[in-house]
Amino acid sequence: MKRKKLLKFSRDFKPDKKVILRDYLAIERTRLANERTLLSYIRSSLYLLLGSIAFFQLKDFPNFKYLALAALFFSAVFFIIGIYRFTSLKRSLKKLYYMSEAHKDDL
Repeated sequence: MKRKKLLKFSRDFKPDKKVILRDYLAIERTRLANERTLLSYIRSSLYLLLGSIAFFQLKDFPNFKYLALAALFFSAVFFIIGIYRFTSLKRSLKKLYYMSEAHKDDL
């Protein structure tokens, strides 16, 4: 049975003699930008989580409870969207890389 890891921050693309350096570096730049975007989604999610905790601590303002619940909900949504976008772009990069390798073999 093949195990699939959800988040893997290692390199998926190994340099090959058929891939020129410019293409390899472009893939690496895109991979790093994808990781940077994931980290920004996580950072935004954590800020919303901290804000919701702070709103829950305000006992004198009962109306802020709804704002805290909304911030908590959007924190989870940001986190899920970030992971989804990271994995989908990583999958499409891998597919594009291997498709280009198969096309180069035909030439």
